[in-house]
Amino acid sequence: MQNSEAGQKKSGKTTVGIVTKEWPPAVYGGAGVHVVQLTEALRKLTNIQVDVHCFGGARTDGSFGYATPAEFAVANPALQAIATDLAIAQNLGGVDVIHSHTWYANMAGHTASLLYGTPHIVSAHSLEPLRPWKAEQLGGGYKISSWAEQTAYEAAAAIIAVSDGMRADVLKAYPNVDPAKVVTIRNGVDTSRFAPNADTSVLSEYGITGRYAMFVGRITRQKGLAHLLRAWREVPAEFGLVLAAGSPDEPTIGNEVAELIAELQQNRKNVWWIKEMLPHDKLTAALTHADLFLCPSIYEPLGIVNLEAMGCETAVLASRVGGIPEVVSHGNTGELVDYTETDIPAFEARLTEAITRLMSDPELVVKYGKAGRARAISEFGWNAVAATTLSLYQSVINQR
Repeated sequence: MQNSEAGQKKSGKTTVGIVTKEWPPAVYGGAGVHVVQLTEALRKLTNIQVDVHCFGGARTDGSFGYATPAEFAVANPALQAIATDLAIAQNLGGVDVIHSHTWYANMAGHTASLLYGTPHIVSAHSLEPLRPWKAEQLGGGYKISSWAEQTAYEAAAAIIAVSDGMRADVLKAYPNVDPAKVVTIRNGVDTSRFAPNADTSVLSEYGITGRYAMFVGRITRQKGLAHLLRAWREVPAEFGLVLAAGSPDEPTIGNEVAELIAELQQNRKNVWWIKEMLPHDKLTAALTHADLFLCPSIYEPLGIVNLEAMGCETAVLASRVGGIPEVVSHGNTGELVDYTETDIPAFEARLTEAITRLMSDPELVVKYGKAGRARAISEFGWNAVAATTLSLYQSVINQR
């Protein structure tokens, strides 16, 4: 860690230590986006000091960055996370409340809570018991990540679920957790940043032409990209597909996706794969020009990426899983497709049908897009999220 001022309190302010694996410039998923935007919104409030403790080494933005301890440089990723957590924990002694995000950071909050008697809040962005495919990425480390998450959740002063669906999942996965400790505070979206962007330079840069649907996300089984690619085989060739997809969890899914994309590209000239993370302005432009945003996830606590597409006034077609139905209003801002774990071909067939029908109805997707932005503005503002989160901080502090 590069700064000795971590945890030092400014007089008269509630001091929160936010712990996260993802922090700029290393933000690659919805949880990271959530942490960044929540932090920005909290810092606009008075009477609160927000210290960010993050993985990935030193930062220059005032946050406290921690590199993986040298002794664990080639260790299993789960061990690397725990080692980094312990380094962070020793610097959380001066805060009033600790707020950790994802299992990677949970142990920092939990051990610091034990050490200093500080209340620890966890945000449930996903749950390890519901992501068994993580064993492909972590090997035996998946047992460690599962243990870390369960231990932290069962001891936490409060758990923030990002959707009602996630709250139900938390209570089902961890029956020893007191239901009174689990509160729903949904993700937000900054609709001033995720807004229609008419710039066409990103289309020219990647040679994107014609009408297209778009997928944005990491290459992981959770996001359902392989299902989408198989479904796309039967979508009429006149419709294009833009895939902003990178950072495969592990080689198996990475290779599977690459082979499916190559197969589609052999027969179609309008399938574009953008492997690098798009800068914000290019992302919003690509989303704006898409007729349809696709979220074929098989597990999704909320799906902040759907809110981002809605902010850009783009219709959304998504799986009816997790918290997605709390974001995408079926028949109003987009449509939902039932996911059936026991009948994957049926799920993929439903995707094909819905994509084809919606792409064939430009007026309907425009209507969905306009309604989506209106819903994002009215129901998912970050100011309300920050105020509710601060109230929870003060509640657990008062219960000490």
